[in-house]
Amino acid sequence: MTVTRPRQGRPRHTPPSDPGTSAREQILDAAGALFVERGIAGTSTRMIAERVGIRQASLYYHFATKEEILAELLATSVRPSLRMVEQIRALVPERAHPAAALYAVAAMDVRTLSQTPYNIGTLYLLPEVRAERFDAFRAERGRLQASYGALGTLAAAEAVTRGMSTEHLGELLIQLVEVVIQIRRSREPEAADADAIASSCLRLCGLTEPAVTIARSEARTLLDLLT
Repeated sequence: MTVTRPRQGRPRHTPPSDPGTSAREQILDAAGALFVERGIAGTSTRMIAERVGIRQASLYYHFATKEEILAELLATSVRPSLRMVEQIRALVPERAHPAAALYAVAAMDVRTLSQTPYNIGTLYLLPEVRAERFDAFRAERGRLQASYGALGTLAAAEAVTRGMSTEHLGELLIQLVEVVIQIRRSREPEAADADAIASSCLRLCGLTEPAVTIARSEARTLLDLLT
């Protein structure tokens, strides 16, 4: 297998803050902070380079534009959850009940969004992210939303899903999970938040409290198996 190695940039003006962190990772970290602080339009590649402590020309060895940097940051907020949901869906129904699978996916997604640097999820709704260059990110998030809808439909009580499309249910579920982005604006999310949000997803699907309790227990076993 051929391994593509990133090109090396030119010498930095200042040493990296963490010698164990690659230049690419430092660029992403600096850009994430600036995008959240100043917005996309208010951030330039020069500002990103200065925060990292490298020449602007060196930044271009890793990313051609600030939009390319943003696309990578957005991907880090959705791809781990997408990989996890694909693993979990593969276990339904032979080894996992749909309700337990939905709880596990929601809990893991909350944790991912809780750990993204600088609360990158706040950038989701910015006008710039609607541009064609971010189609790949929106497609990946769309796949995650569709998985929520599919699992939710399987887990939901008939009375809830009657008249509600899988697409609509998926939209509601992913929006419920992404409330953790708003929580991060005022405080650090806690472990209890992941449980509260995942449990709320099951309640949205019409599960009773005893059913939620059972699904929660099964989901924890499922997550232990996959992590």
